[in-house]
Amino acid sequence: MGRVAKKTTTEKAPPIDKLLKPAAGVALAMLGYYFMKGMSAEIPRIDVNDQLALREVFFGEGASGKDFAVLCHPESKDGSVGLPVSSVFQDSHDDGTAPVEYVLIDCDHVLPDSGKSIYEKFKLNKKKRPTIFVSGRVGPPKQVPEKHLKTGAMLTKLLKQMLEPHAAKIEKAKDLKEKCLNKDVCGLLLKGGKPEPFVKHAMANLLGKYPSVQFASVDSTLLFLTNLEEYLPEYVAGEHRFVVFKKISGGLAEADGRLKTSIIPLEDSLTFNAMNSLVSNALNGKNLKNIPALPNIKTRTKKLEEAERQKRDRKKDQARRKAQEDQKPPQQTFSANDGSKEGRRLERERRRAEHNAENNVKPKTPEEIAEMEKRRRERMEEEAAKWNIEGEDEAEEGTSFEEEDEGSEGFEDIDGEDDDDVLDLD
Repeated sequence: MGRVAKKTTTEKAPPIDKLLKPAAGVALAMLGYYFMKGMSAEIPRIDVNDQLALREVFFGEGASGKDFAVLCHPESKDGSVGLPVSSVFQDSHDDGTAPVEYVLIDCDHVLPDSGKSIYEKFKLNKKKRPTIFVSGRVGPPKQVPEKHLKTGAMLTKLLKQMLEPHAAKIEKAKDLKEKCLNKDVCGLLLKGGKPEPFVKHAMANLLGKYPSVQFASVDSTLLFLTNLEEYLPEYVAGEHRFVVFKKISGGLAEADGRLKTSIIPLEDSLTFNAMNSLVSNALNGKNLKNIPALPNIKTRTKKLEEAERQKRDRKKDQARRKAQEDQKPPQQTFSANDGSKEGRRLERERRRAEHNAENNVKPKTPEEIAEMEKRRRERMEEEAAKWNIEGEDEAEEGTSFEEEDEGSEGFEDIDGEDDDDVLDLD
């Protein structure tokens, strides 16, 4: 049988009138999008004659407690059309994700109290355009550098970094002291690698819950904290550690005195509940441990790790010996008196301690000991003077010792008989 050839059919294009409606809908949607994008919300302007409003913007005074992003923009006069608002400032405002309130202000206005313009009062560089500064609760006006004013997204990113709470990054010993140890309370995360999402979420929750507490992080894979590592769980790559500092006294200035701090290390696994409990205990002054020296930052090396491991071993040995001594019954505490020199010394010290405790005897100071020695010598001199009888043992004047010896010859024959009167019985 021969093969039957298939009939080919050609598909016809849909009618144009059927495509017009979808195309018109897409065009209208795009026009509406660009129209809505071009319609930017109007940015409010601060009245330069309102002193309360100015103080709220410049210094954050008032009940609002807001932060402000301020654009220096001259006010139009005589009903004329003013200068357009900076596109960078407008785009950042339209984004709306930065935690600030965007306002305009005429920085050429002269403040009546100082007789200076806003530019001069806060040392704003008028030549850097657009002139934008941040103020309010965060502090007095601080001008935004030009490198962050290229796009609205860059300005928004900077505002978030400046105003949103975040953990300080510590890379040097100076950073550790200024950003953490000198704060009233500081929570330090020692990263053992790249933080997991749950660690980031935990830190973000802590930052939101404790705005008065400074939080910071340090890369433990590269940096080693001396005078601190021995109090924390031993470093393991990939595992994070957490410790809370609470300042006791002092500061970084010489007039403040030596900076002293205390710590609460996290012994359990790293979770939000454990970290939250640790911060709460530090704020309430619970379970704090004073450390004799401030932590310092050095590059992690095997030599430092070995020295820290030896410190841990010594601490473990001390704790083990103390536990063994505590477990001994009282009568065996001084059983080392086996007659040796060391045993006798221990026995003397024990009896001396018991006597001092029973009679409330306090140890003498070096000054008291010196005074006692001085009085003892004075008494010895007085007693020696009493026993020194002058003149009795001296010979009479004009008499020699030989004459005294002659005067004593009369005592030689005191028995009264001569040797010749003795009978010889032989």
